[in-house]
Amino acid sequence: MSVIPPPMPPEKLAVLPSDPSVWDRISSWVSENKAVVYTIAGVAVVVTTAGAVYYIRNSSEPKDTAPRPSKKERRKRKQAERDAEKATAASTEYSTSQPKAASVEAADDLPEIDENTVLELSQEQRGTYAAKLKEAGNKAYGSKDFPKAIDLYSKAILCKPDPVYYSNRAACYNASSQWDKVVEDTTAAINLDPQYIKALNRRANAYDHLEKYSEALLDFTASCIIDNFRNEQSAQAVEKLLKKFAESKAKEILGSKPAKLPSPTFVGNYLQSFREKTRPVGLEDSVELAEDTGKGQLQLGLRALERKTGESYDEASAAFDKALELNDLGEYEAFAYNMRGTFRCLKGKHDEALQDLSQSISLDPAMTQSYIKRASMSLELGDPEQAEEDFNNAMTQDANDPDIYYHRAQLHFIKGEFAEAAKDYQKSIDLDRDFIFSHIQLGVTQYKMGSIASSMATFRRCMKNFEKTPDVYNYYGELMLDQGKFQEAVEKFDTAIEMEAAANPTNMNVLPLINKSLALFQWKQDFSEAEKLCHKALIIDPDCDIAVATMAQLLLQQGKVTEALKYFERAAELARTEGELVNALSYAEATRTQILVQEKYPQLAAKLSGMGGAMAMR
Repeated sequence: MSVIPPPMPPEKLAVLPSDPSVWDRISSWVSENKAVVYTIAGVAVVVTTAGAVYYIRNSSEPKDTAPRPSKKERRKRKQAERDAEKATAASTEYSTSQPKAASVEAADDLPEIDENTVLELSQEQRGTYAAKLKEAGNKAYGSKDFPKAIDLYSKAILCKPDPVYYSNRAACYNASSQWDKVVEDTTAAINLDPQYIKALNRRANAYDHLEKYSEALLDFTASCIIDNFRNEQSAQAVEKLLKKFAESKAKEILGSKPAKLPSPTFVGNYLQSFREKTRPVGLEDSVELAEDTGKGQLQLGLRALERKTGESYDEASAAFDKALELNDLGEYEAFAYNMRGTFRCLKGKHDEALQDLSQSISLDPAMTQSYIKRASMSLELGDPEQAEEDFNNAMTQDANDPDIYYHRAQLHFIKGEFAEAAKDYQKSIDLDRDFIFSHIQLGVTQYKMGSIASSMATFRRCMKNFEKTPDVYNYYGELMLDQGKFQEAVEKFDTAIEMEAAANPTNMNVLPLINKSLALFQWKQDFSEAEKLCHKALIIDPDCDIAVATMAQLLLQQGKVTEALKYFERAAELARTEGELVNALSYAEATRTQILVQEKYPQLAAKLSGMGGAMAMR
């Protein structure tokens, strides 16, 4: 995925700002584009700020080429709709199929209707009385005499079971928050008229109050489709429900989710965002240490880190845990807390990680890396002020530590302070020119500032000075992809893939594979090759969240909704933070809703296939 994310709100930051999670990027991008629709390969993708709802469109159908109304015209239409709604504030409907009574009798003059007397009436009489009872019910509703309105609508239903009467009685129950009865009456109305929009919306609202979010989402979605996505309130309701459902589910999941390390790609990228340091004196391989000592476990953990595999990262984490349990570390205790805090952070155990990093700082205030890691965590948890304070504290300890400037630049980048970010990246380079990521991120920042020539010059220098480093070609390829230079982008991704495979074929960084997949999709709509590349990435790194999410999107674009759902659910399993989990669950639930709409309302699937052009929901 792109290394050029838009400015991200603090609550959606990834641990590694230089390569944020796919969910962070999707959510941030969507937040800046409130109404966005892709129509690629016959699939309309309706994106909301909480997630996405996807609808299959038949690509053989002609597209609607009618010009879209101007903003001024759309505002006029919306105002006209609001005025019309105010004019019928009683929130009752008048069915065009109903005979309109010439005059409305007073409620006391209406015939006494019950289950027995209605049998004595002819069909014509029943229809006439039903219309009169309904109009009297409307008057009672308008006067907020809901018990009387309910009685009148109930009698109208005895005369003639009509979806409007059920829906109007549901409106009365709605006014008194009798949500179960609202569901009962709106369901009766929908059974009589499956495309009754107002009844669907009322039932959805009741389901929402009953905290049956999936059912509410299904009804609001069906309503949107029937109404050709013209109802702004229903569209916004879908967005809110996705978020509400996902937040509720996320809290439930996080309460029981076991802590585990993310993919080796993620762990490796995070660790390499810090410059490599020599091991602390006394922990080198040349020193023989017993494994039943804290120092020996620290040595084992550091040795495991150097192998850079999923298994070795797990071994390292366990070793750092055990080192502190043995409680005989002496001068290495601050370092041990730093390393355990690092891995607890990677596992998403943020409270415990913050405690460890704070303890490390307390034991050794001169260990600047502990401040930096704690600052990175604060960024991830949406507290940039605390992050800035930690960077300042680190500066007081060692103003010449290049890692401080590199990671503080990420803070500026995230806040959109690109000039300040560029200064810090350059300072990091001035202090240590051999750290490739400072050069790469400087080039990315220049690109974000609009200094394309400077950015390209920075990357050309990188390719000259770090010609054997695959990351340079991967990220330069992303800039080419952003500019639509697909051929050059693919060439750069291929170079990065070859270098990664040559260096470590079984544990290679899979990001160039995913980037090439996206390039081929955008360039040639080559779904087959794009899928193959994602599959290859997932064979190498099954837990790579970016590969999983990319595969979900590719499948969705082809209308393979059921398969896409499996990958969105997998993405939720891999989410590390509540923000990531909420986004993944939103996408999964939106996709699941599409499947349910097609199953429960087959006529709507047919309706969708006939819709041309783009449809958008906020």
